[in-house]
Amino acid sequence: MRACDRLLDYVKYHTTSDPLSDTSPSAPRQFALAEHLKAQLAALGLADARVSPDCYVYAALPATPGHEGAGALGLIAHMDTADEASGENVCPQIHPNYDGRVVLLPATGTLLSPEMFPFLRTLRGQTLITSDGSTLLGADDKAGIAEIMTALERIIAENRPHGRLCVAFTPDEEIGRGTDHFDIPGFGADFAYTVDGGDVGEIEYENFNAAAAVVTVHGRSVHPGSAKNAMINAQNVAMEFHAALPALDRPEHTEGREGFYHLTSMEGEVSLARLGYIIRDHDAATFEQRKGVMRHIATRLNERYGPGTVELDIKDTYHNMIEQIRPHFHLVKNARAAIRAAGLKPIENPIRGGTDGAMLSYKGLPCPNLGTGGFNYHGPYECITAEKMDKAVEVLLGIVARYA
Repeated sequence: MRACDRLLDYVKYHTTSDPLSDTSPSAPRQFALAEHLKAQLAALGLADARVSPDCYVYAALPATPGHEGAGALGLIAHMDTADEASGENVCPQIHPNYDGRVVLLPATGTLLSPEMFPFLRTLRGQTLITSDGSTLLGADDKAGIAEIMTALERIIAENRPHGRLCVAFTPDEEIGRGTDHFDIPGFGADFAYTVDGGDVGEIEYENFNAAAAVVTVHGRSVHPGSAKNAMINAQNVAMEFHAALPALDRPEHTEGREGFYHLTSMEGEVSLARLGYIIRDHDAATFEQRKGVMRHIATRLNERYGPGTVELDIKDTYHNMIEQIRPHFHLVKNARAAIRAAGLKPIENPIRGGTDGAMLSYKGLPCPNLGTGGFNYHGPYECITAEKMDKAVEVLLGIVARYA
């Protein structure tokens, strides 16, 4: 079975994670796909396939005779989808022999245009897969799951030599909690790759340091007719807070290794307002400075409006994995070699985001990230091609061969 056929199966499962939930998994619906994957792994012959109470799927394939001394290699992808667009009732659209031109997504009339997305022209002649425009597609990261499963099937069916292979599919990556309950000792790998990137050929081993911040403003509601020197409008104070941040340090004005403050949510009334932010920077020192800037603004506003007016809660979510990958740079070298052997040129750019691999690396499992062949994740413009998925499988097979 081709990886694209598996993807079309997996996207039927509604697995959107819930950032407002404090359970694990954040949405119980993720168990349906987890159980489906467990059954498929068992059918392939991985007798220890299991689903943990927290909705992590684990399995392992013992080494072929004579390769027991090879390091145990892990392959990881995540089951959940992002909540920026619906992940329910996904209706994939197949565009065989794509001509590189505008694609109409039929449910909404949305246009997937090479004028907006020039990479589309490079996909001419391939089998393009999109949603119908009413949802995301879910290739992030069900494509990664499909590619790992397809690689496993080929390894077993073709009796390819390999060391011990450990497989895991995780919940809640999209809300930054994909590794919260990851059982690294039980997983059993010495090192691993997440298969959760963009274009096939990508190797990502450097990412943002990341934090989430919540600004809570407590106002004082007074009748507007007698509000002078008495009212504190929490919404106005919240806007002051935001205006005090550097206006050009926003995602829409940054690229490469440039960090940012990103306002992700805002709500309020006169007596109470909240702002939600994510903070990102590749450089650890600058990352700490960014958090310091937010604390300084909160302090100054409390001096102006009174103690306790502004509460700031900052929590680190993940760190730059490069420091943990450097001592295990064979992971990058072997991925490069496998990508070149597949006829591709390695693409190595710092991630302007994060993956499970970043947190796993800091927890002791070195884990760079590989591309799946997908584009435009987290929205209705998401797409992938069958041929790029085939290449991603080829890359995985090449990596497994090198570690054997």
